[in-house]
Amino acid sequence: MLSTTGRHGPIDELYRSLDTEDAPSAVSVILKLRGETCDIDCLYCYEKRKEAPGGARIGAGQVRRLAEIFPGRHLAVELHGGEPLTAGREHVAKVLRELAAQQTVVRVSIQTNGVLLDDAWLDLFDSLYPGLQIGISLDGDAEGNSWRIGYDGEPVYPKVAAALRLLAARGRKAGVIVAVTPAVLGRAARVLDHLAGFEAVNAISFVPCFDTAVQRPTAASGRRLPVSRQLQQTAVGAEGGPAWAISPEQYAEFVLAATARWIEAGYYTRLKLEPAVSTIRRLRGLGSGFCHFSNLKCDHVFTLYPDGRLGSCDELPWPQAQLTRLDQVTEESEIAAAQRRLPLLNQGKDLMERCTSCSYRSACGGGCIATRWRYEKAGDQDAYCDYRMRMIDGIAALLAQPAHTDGAWCRTARWRPRIPNSMRDISGFLARWNRVDAARLPVRLHTSAYGNINTVGEPGIHEADDIDPSHPQWHLAIEAGVRPLVDAVTGLWNCVTYDSCQGHPYDGLGMAPVERRIGILPRDRAEYARVASALCRAATAAAPILPASIQVTLGRAKLECENSGRIVPVLDLILLPAPGHDWPAYFAAVDEATQVVTDALGRERPTGYECACPNPSPKASLPAGVPR
Repeated sequence: MLSTTGRHGPIDELYRSLDTEDAPSAVSVILKLRGETCDIDCLYCYEKRKEAPGGARIGAGQVRRLAEIFPGRHLAVELHGGEPLTAGREHVAKVLRELAAQQTVVRVSIQTNGVLLDDAWLDLFDSLYPGLQIGISLDGDAEGNSWRIGYDGEPVYPKVAAALRLLAARGRKAGVIVAVTPAVLGRAARVLDHLAGFEAVNAISFVPCFDTAVQRPTAASGRRLPVSRQLQQTAVGAEGGPAWAISPEQYAEFVLAATARWIEAGYYTRLKLEPAVSTIRRLRGLGSGFCHFSNLKCDHVFTLYPDGRLGSCDELPWPQAQLTRLDQVTEESEIAAAQRRLPLLNQGKDLMERCTSCSYRSACGGGCIATRWRYEKAGDQDAYCDYRMRMIDGIAALLAQPAHTDGAWCRTARWRPRIPNSMRDISGFLARWNRVDAARLPVRLHTSAYGNINTVGEPGIHEADDIDPSHPQWHLAIEAGVRPLVDAVTGLWNCVTYDSCQGHPYDGLGMAPVERRIGILPRDRAEYARVASALCRAATAAAPILPASIQVTLGRAKLECENSGRIVPVLDLILLPAPGHDWPAYFAAVDEATQVVTDALGRERPTGYECACPNPSPKASLPAGVPR
């Protein structure tokens, strides 16, 4: 149930409120230059579904007013629509001159369908705002653009493709936004290849059409419906939602297939791909400017309409997202106060509460509030979270084993970061492991009353000396309960273990119990791919015969070298309590489960790259209901 509580402390790292004292954090301003007015009639257009009055234009005076409201804060401005070029060259020129005159405006971009783009427009951009970033809306190849049509029902793809060729001829670059609909599902590689073939394209962003809740067509003025609206009426009446809508799971599979192709074809050297790049950055512990992966979410995104309505992100439902009117505020503090009062934003922040305890939060960043809100309203927020986790799992695999992209389809190995997770000298440890004749110094081994073996003999997480099978103290250093798993992986599989734990209940200590696990440090990316596949096969074989209170989990994580700062991908095999079972039941059965998993490991070897999970096959034909 959604609430409107104002207490949001635990989510600050995921969702930062607008702080008038925090001037360095920029805000994004979307200028709906013509409101919903557009010269084409995409059937899935969310802006036209708002059914706001069209025809008016945002003027230079309104741009100046925005800069006055945010005098000390950097503004990233996007000219948007509808179609911003329908405002006309003279009017757009005035807006660009005003933007160029504002010192706080650090970036200006325009998102256009490209139909009107010509040499005269590019001359204007070059003369008034040479740094203007151009975004083109194009859903891949001609087949993928089935939903992007004119009011007459005719395709607009040829005109947009011509605009991209014009940009290339002028030496300009552009990003492309692709709406992922059923018209591109199963064809991610072909769609990406097609877009990469345009010389002007240097960035591609795949955005999902999560529109299953749309139940009625866009309103139309006049007694006679244009062809496009007739097609939309038919599409909206499809079973399970509009015929252009996709599910979160379908989107995740598409993104993974596109990312795999992006890597295989080497497009990553010249094309930025979203949401892949932001996911990779977060997996590496880096920040992202994409609000779905950043804590600068809806409180740092504003939308201005020609009639002066000022609100939050344009993807949120309107009028619920409206904060105020431009002529009713004079300073940023009033905007911040309006945000604190707005029920929709408070509801969005509340939706983030579940993220604070999620193990994926550092990679996910919480996602899109507008989409979360829609799925919460439909009672299915889990579907959104599942897609985010699936996408992160797959991209984590691609990042660890880029030469073996089939790892993206493994559903057994999950992203399970461990913090802290470091080793003093990874290269030295691997070199010593591989040399039986290397000198090995004595290590410090002390055992706690709870079976922990570490340098101090205390329960909990403490330093443990790095050791290898050729060390004379090897078996003394491995806790007894986990030794069968370690022996199978190091002996039969010839793999390197960087960590192991037999699991500890810590009764009476007030400490959380810990599970039984082993950590594997692959020597290189090819070995990583083979080991991950073999672990998947072994875990899948073991799962049906494990004790009811135990489940086996494979974790993808990263290990940091304390000496060099180098980060390497590692794999963890973990025995966890099964859902509905407590820790006493777990520890009563963990030895039996260990034997089951050890036997499964014994029947496998880390050879080949095929895991136990199905690899989806492409679907070549268009789904029913897609206009041709």
